Amino acid sequence: MLIDLHSHSTASDGQLTPQELIIRADNRQVSILALTDHDTTDGLGAAHQTITELDLKIKLIDGIEITTNWLNHEIHVLGVNIDVQHAGLVDLILLQKEKREIRALEMGRRLEKANIDGVYEGAKALAGEGAITRAHFARYLVEQGVAPTFAKVFDKYLSRGNIGYVPHNWIDMHLAIQVIHNAGGQAILAHPDNYKLSNKWMRRLFTEFKDADGDAMEVARGQQSLQIRLQLAMWSKEYELLASQGSDFHFIGRWRDLGKGLHLPDIATPIWKDWAIFNALKEK
Repeated sequence: MLIDLHSHSTASDGQLTPQELIIRADNRQVSILALTDHDTTDGLGAAHQTITELDLKIKLIDGIEITTNWLNHEIHVLGVNIDVQHAGLVDLILLQKEKREIRALEMGRRLEKANIDGVYEGAKALAGEGAITRAHFARYLVEQGVAPTFAKVFDKYLSRGNIGYVPHNWIDMHLAIQVIHNAGGQAILAHPDNYKLSNKWMRRLFTEFKDADGDAMEVARGQQSLQIRLQLAMWSKEYELLASQGSDFHFIGRWRDLGKGLHLPDIATPIWKDWAIFNALKEK
């Protein structure tokens, strides 16, 4: 059974519409998919509608990826099985949207000082009705020939210390976990191996995430060495966090796709072990 609990659509910075994402996941035989767009749940309605209209077997988990601040580090927290109508979650999403807009405007202003005009407008057009992210800025700059790749854009313009970088002002990680719980969901520490933290700081993050009643950590991802995956599984056991897996799908590529390369080491305890939706599928 293929389970993918981390994916993105055009509601934030993904390549595929929610409809296209669901159809691709179903075609790739993903049994359970969480749609976890950045700081928005706007894509979930269309995703559910697609499943109903096409009578697909795939099961959709309502999710979100909340961008947070922890000791001046940008940390992402996934919320799964959330009530998208919960007032506290709706308020958080509105707050995050405002923070994203303020940051995007300042990024555009700073890039204009470097004689790169129209970047905010270009990124905003690419985002459409979705949440604007640095990925939209990177995509626009690549399309304009300012840099050849996303990586080059971030290295030269959008990463810390460069002209287009704007310090984040996200909500506190502890608050995000609380809101997810209040909305009936489970909180997952997303891609901990992405944060470039030393082992000492990684352990501090795990400790504080657990102390804040975080539920799980992302252990398995598509683009990842087996050694890193096993280390994360061992940490999940040590810090008594359940284990999750997800492709972090944004666009169709050679190395990353929905459900691709996802499996948990045997020592990990899956976050879905007690989910009714999982056990129902397992019994079929």
